[in-house]
Amino acid sequence: MLDMLPLLAAALVVIVGIAVFSVVTGKKKNPSEKKTKKLKDRNSILKEANKRLAQNPKDSEALLMLGELYYNEESWDKAMHTYGLLMDLCGVDMSLNEYEISLKYAISSLKTGKYEEAYKGFLIARTKDMESFEVNYHLGILEFKRKSYEKAVPLLKHAASKQPDHLETLKYLGYALYKTGKAKEALPYLRRVFEHQPDDKETIYAMGQCYYELGANDQAIRVFTHLRPDPTYGPQAALLCGMTNLRIRQVDRAIMDFEIGLRHKEIQPEVLLELKYRLSSAYAQKQELGKALTLLMEIYNVQPSYRDVEALILKFRELNSNKNLQTYLIAPPADFITLCRKIVATFIPQAQVKILNIAVQKNEYADILTEVETAKWQDLIMYRFIRTTGVVGELMLRDFHARIKEAKAGRGYCFTAGEFSEEAQKFVEARLIDLVDKSGLNKILMTTN
Repeated sequence: MLDMLPLLAAALVVIVGIAVFSVVTGKKKNPSEKKTKKLKDRNSILKEANKRLAQNPKDSEALLMLGELYYNEESWDKAMHTYGLLMDLCGVDMSLNEYEISLKYAISSLKTGKYEEAYKGFLIARTKDMESFEVNYHLGILEFKRKSYEKAVPLLKHAASKQPDHLETLKYLGYALYKTGKAKEALPYLRRVFEHQPDDKETIYAMGQCYYELGANDQAIRVFTHLRPDPTYGPQAALLCGMTNLRIRQVDRAIMDFEIGLRHKEIQPEVLLELKYRLSSAYAQKQELGKALTLLMEIYNVQPSYRDVEALILKFRELNSNKNLQTYLIAPPADFITLCRKIVATFIPQAQVKILNIAVQKNEYADILTEVETAKWQDLIMYRFIRTTGVVGELMLRDFHARIKEAKAGRGYCFTAGEFSEEAQKFVEARLIDLVDKSGLNKILMTTN
């Protein structure tokens, strides 16, 4: 008996080995077997469903089998078609789950880029379940893409209440709120997305837009400066960065921003025109009218009706040929006042002029009160210099008349680089105010040194 033990042990090892081998090889064959079984199941589903539909094209159970199969396989065109057929049957077959069918129809439509059909499906699904995250989220996105931002906001808010950490919901909710003029409310949502996705340029740009709208200039400049090199958002970011710098009167920085924007190879046509327009404005503020005119002509050659480009070209050409008129209209306030003082000093021939007071109103006009003495008379005279090429109305003259009375001046002279309205001219007929329009002012400027 003892002699048999080695043989029994050897046999046991062989049996265990065979068992282990069978298990291992069985496992190796398992994926193939599963694939074969799955293929058989798919084929059997198709065979059975098509057989039933051949007998009854409105067999809802067969359509459900096919719809589920196509949906799980992500065969979106086929799934959309099948669930579309099922949606038509929901009105007559009460056993069908209209919410699930319309939802899967909508998602399948969305996957195939058929947004109108998707919109219809989600709307129907929402009538069945207004609390569904899936429905509110997708419907909110679709409303956003349709530019129905007011409708998108409540849908996306509803979705966010169901899944507060769903970043896509928070992102589009922030975008929609900004589009509806609620930049302050949009920022917290956009910041949360940025915290989790710091490389999301679209969200960063939207944050910059919010800061710009809220007048948070430093934050806006910081965001847009960061985005200026980006090939996608760079041109728009440079444009808004420059506009922000112009807002805080950093003209040199604004010029640099606009020039950086124009260096991009790919620029949307409307952004390109606006960059050139804003840069021309910045150059004009620096009194570099030659550069401003070049940009305006480039815009005019592409789109002659763009903003007030045609009028600006005429204006800048005239200013470029008349340095004093240029100073009168667009120079810094200090240079403008210096020129006005020169006009006052020589306006009345052979008179001694003493300036008593100078008041500047928001760089729009300046009032200069003077004491004038000639060989025959002496009086207080007030001058108003208006910095415009447009029409000066009666209200401006009424205000000037009140200032004259307040200063107890004997008379007044009002200058403009534009013209006076009929009402303004009638107002001064019975008052001691003389009007000097563009023609008269130009004659004076031509002889002013």
